[in-house]
Amino acid sequence: MYSLAPGWLSPAEWEVLILSLKVSGVAIVAALPASFALAWVLARWRFPGKVLVDALVHLPLVLPPVVTGWLLLIAFSPNAPLGGFLERTFGVTFLFRWTGAALAAAVMALPLMVRAMRLSLEAVDRRLENAARTLGAGPWRTFATVTLPLSANGILAALVLGLARSVGEFGATITFASNIPGETQTLPLAIYSALQMPGSDIQVARLAGLSVLLSVGALVLSEWLARRSGQEKGRHVL
Repeated sequence: MYSLAPGWLSPAEWEVLILSLKVSGVAIVAALPASFALAWVLARWRFPGKVLVDALVHLPLVLPPVVTGWLLLIAFSPNAPLGGFLERTFGVTFLFRWTGAALAAAVMALPLMVRAMRLSLEAVDRRLENAARTLGAGPWRTFATVTLPLSANGILAALVLGLARSVGEFGATITFASNIPGETQTLPLAIYSALQMPGSDIQVARLAGLSVLLSVGALVLSEWLARRSGQEKGRHVL
């Protein structure tokens, strides 16, 4: 039976795990502002072309991840206008760097985060917001004291779900950031590399076990937060 105890992980496997958590953490933090803004627009605004915006937001869910990685390569390579501008102006390079892996993970996690946040915002009882406005609260105070607390657990659930998706990201990352040990090689890429080597069954099992534990833990936590959010909204309505 394979063990996942710390002593059974090699230094290289620890490096892969730490890099995966670093990339995933940066990815969801970077995706949070855009995810919330898009969720707010889709949940609260009505405008022509809303269906198209919704489709574009969720496009990474249905596109082959390799295509998403290719599009990122076109947009953010040093020879591309956007990638060249970022490199010249801010010294930011994504290609073949861990930051590129984080960008790919953020793009792939964004649709799930937007969807979870949108559902949470749509579930907020608008009558409570209207009551706060009637009592003299301005838009920002209503948002801070009513909307945000009622949707907080849903937002946290979206972050955890995005983290789980980021940890499992493979196709867009290997296409855009490549598979460089110590730089862009996250858990899925390390598993892929290990599968190419004879006699690496135990290493594959350890890395796959880590991926399963992280993903299951994130999904369970996300579900718990979503249920808790629904219960709190129910109590406020009552």
